[in-house]
Amino acid sequence: LSESDEYDIIITEIGGTVGDIESLPFIEAMRQLMHQVGKKNALAIHVTLVPYIPSAGEVKTKPTQHSVKNLLELGIQPELLICRSEIKLSADIREKIALFCNVDSRAVISAYDCSSIYEVPLVFYKEKVDQFVIKRLGLQEQKIHFEGWEVFFKRLKNPKYNIEIGVCGKYVEHLDAYKSIMESFIHAGAENDTKVSIRLVKAEDCETTPTEKLLEGIDGLLVPGGFGERGVEGKINAIRYARENDIPFFGICLGLQCAVIEFARNVAGIKSAHSSEFKKNRFSVIDLMTEQKSVKNIGGTMRLGAYPCVIEKNTKASDAYKQDYITERHRHRYEVNNKFRTELGRKGLVFSGLSPDRTLVEIIELPKHRWYLGCQFHPELKSRATKAHPLFREFVKASLQYSLEKKELENK
Repeated sequence: LSESDEYDIIITEIGGTVGDIESLPFIEAMRQLMHQVGKKNALAIHVTLVPYIPSAGEVKTKPTQHSVKNLLELGIQPELLICRSEIKLSADIREKIALFCNVDSRAVISAYDCSSIYEVPLVFYKEKVDQFVIKRLGLQEQKIHFEGWEVFFKRLKNPKYNIEIGVCGKYVEHLDAYKSIMESFIHAGAENDTKVSIRLVKAEDCETTPTEKLLEGIDGLLVPGGFGERGVEGKINAIRYARENDIPFFGICLGLQCAVIEFARNVAGIKSAHSSEFKKNRFSVIDLMTEQKSVKNIGGTMRLGAYPCVIEKNTKASDAYKQDYITERHRHRYEVNNKFRTELGRKGLVFSGLSPDRTLVEIIELPKHRWYLGCQFHPELKSRATKAHPLFREFVKASLQYSLEKKELENK
């Protein structure tokens, strides 16, 4: 990377703790690299812990002092210290750290606990971390346009509305399994001036407990991706509840596939409809992609990465994207079976997003439903804080509208 002219700055992160044997080879490689590129072209930034002792009401700087001392012994002088602590460090504490760690006091940054991770860039901006790095590396200063982030955080901190979205998934015990989806709801919520609360619903529970009991009161339903047969019938039951009660619905990857199965069974009358991933029969409305059928060694052979999609006009998808041609990220090997597209289309299912050769279904929707859409790709992977993904933005918008309508009826 350093030999390429494509980048102005290359950031290399070394995890672990200074002094641990596991980190030593990487720290030595860092020392050698900094020597080779020259001091003026390299900057060592050290993230260090400054523990706060509540009973004493004070912070301890010794861990930071010893950490920096160990780095110095290994041949690296950190010039910028990011000091993690529960509380904001006082000027005196920062001066003390600067003195004993041999750095400028302006290079001691108080990285205190914030109400949201999205506040951290604002804290660093106020601390002028960017200016320090640019000046130290001898780069030309440019004005940072932070207005969009500030507006985003203001909406995030003081939302006007509140809604609750049900997420019916297979891995709800492990929150990080849906981390990107949760963050996408934060982004979309901010754009709609809305706090999105999440009700996690275990897919298997929807097989044994009445769906209306588990999903009662939700303003929207999202069914995320997953692998394997466990919980699939529960997802299908949840989707049916959303469709029949005109609740905004958003299906991602397996969520789209379950939506197609549910529609085929309960609307198109194909009672044995299923996916060949779970049950192989002649009614597999979801089937292996053609190029996947010859694959024997399945490791690393999925349809993976960015692929183009053509959006049909006058659809909810086109309303969201405002363009005819998009690129989205995929991770799957099963798709809508083209043998059933005509039959499902006659019953009202719209295929609003297709591959450029029109052989792969990427987006489905029901035009008569207030907002019912499924996508084969993973939109959560392209959502950003200041630019929520269009589908998440419109899903939250539809869920908010549904919530407001419910409240209006309740108040009559």
